[in-house]
Amino acid sequence: MGIVNLRLISANIRNNIIEMLKNSGSGHPGGSLSSVELIVSLYFKHMKFNPNNTKDPDRDYFILSKGHVCPLLYAVLAYLKCFNSEELYTLRKLGSKLQGHPAIDKGLPGIEVSTGSLGYGLSIGAGIAVGIKKLKKNNKIYVLMGDGEQQEGSIWEAVMAAAHFKLDNLCAIIDDNELQIDGLTKDIMNVAPLGDKYKAFGWNVLEINGHNLDNINDAYSLFKITIDKPTVIIAKTIKGKGVSYMENKAEWHGKIPSDELISEALEEIDISKSKIT
Repeated sequence: MGIVNLRLISANIRNNIIEMLKNSGSGHPGGSLSSVELIVSLYFKHMKFNPNNTKDPDRDYFILSKGHVCPLLYAVLAYLKCFNSEELYTLRKLGSKLQGHPAIDKGLPGIEVSTGSLGYGLSIGAGIAVGIKKLKKNNKIYVLMGDGEQQEGSIWEAVMAAAHFKLDNLCAIIDDNELQIDGLTKDIMNVAPLGDKYKAFGWNVLEINGHNLDNINDAYSLFKITIDKPTVIIAKTIKGKGVSYMENKAEWHGKIPSDELISEALEEIDISKSKIT
């Protein structure tokens, strides 16, 4: 799939995220919007994923470690027709399959594991990667994390183990927007320089612009040809990307806009190309 189509899908996904959060009245816009291009490129160009058989044994695995940005994942899965897009309007509703964090027990197609307790997704991904290696299969495992999540000690245990077991089938993706719920990551618990830290543990490190689809596509392609090392893609992003009043503002981590601001956001994203369909 070409860059133009990926951009159009990204606009559609951003619109759907805003529509879902408007209807739910709660959720996490900032980090959902900052990760859009990373996940659109993954699902629509690079990952082996069959929407008609989400448990295909030859599929690649996606683990949403930062589970609070599930509106992004739900919007992508709906776009791929894993389930009826009307279900997007049930986000965070009682009895919905679309919970505030991904929940495997709700039966939503495309959800691999329940996530949301930050710091565990990479361990889960590394465990799956070890199993795939032992089975001598070619499945790839992708794990999306936040930069604030790098403050968790369990992340670094997984980083160490993944390098030790030479998990070249594991790709960690860090949405490095430099903000978390309480402010700048560097002020709360500085995790920089992330690239040097991962290199010191023996990882293949790719640092990119997380909104540039050419950069993103190149990084996923390089991951696929890397041997004997896990890969981390450190993607510099903008929290709230695509909605100017949200961009680079920690307050939009978990706040829903007013109806007036929702309208502004949808107009800015370009609603004509981005309706839920």
